[in-house]
Amino acid sequence: MKSLRPILGSLLFTIVVPGTVAGLLPLWISGWRIEHELIPTQTLRVIGVVLILAGLPILLGAIYRFAVEGLGTPAPIAPTRHLVVGGPNRYVRNPMYLAVVSMALGQALLFSQFALLWYAVLIAVGQALFVRFYEEPTLHRQFGADYDEYRQAVPAWIPRRTPWKPALKD
Repeated sequence: MKSLRPILGSLLFTIVVPGTVAGLLPLWISGWRIEHELIPTQTLRVIGVVLILAGLPILLGAIYRFAVEGLGTPAPIAPTRHLVVGGPNRYVRNPMYLAVVSMALGQALLFSQFALLWYAVLIAVGQALFVRFYEEPTLHRQFGADYDEYRQAVPAWIPRRTPWKPALKD
């Protein structure tokens, strides 16, 4: 039952937080209808679909890692017990945030709406501020030198070309 709790908590988190930010709010803003506020081209719409389809598995994979590798959830009220450095976190420290922005930007291009474009920018700025002023200090306090090593090796926003592997501890 203990191993099921992080999975169920992460599932609930996924529905409530990314489901709202990347699904419900864009639906509310746009009605998920195609407008012609941005330059309406098929190429932009295809790029939008690609961004959405690329973001979703990264988001879900990263959240899954929080449950099985970290034994917790991405939610601050039920944090992980272990620092999550596997999966997409080997390339970038904030894959979930990047995935959500990718999905919001993809919807802006797919539906050709400036409101969604501004929404994606707002999400990105809000996430960056949250990471800088809450998440990074919290992870430093919780995981100390392990987080510092990870933070030095793995960029926050622009993925590495090769996966990072933590140094083996004695």
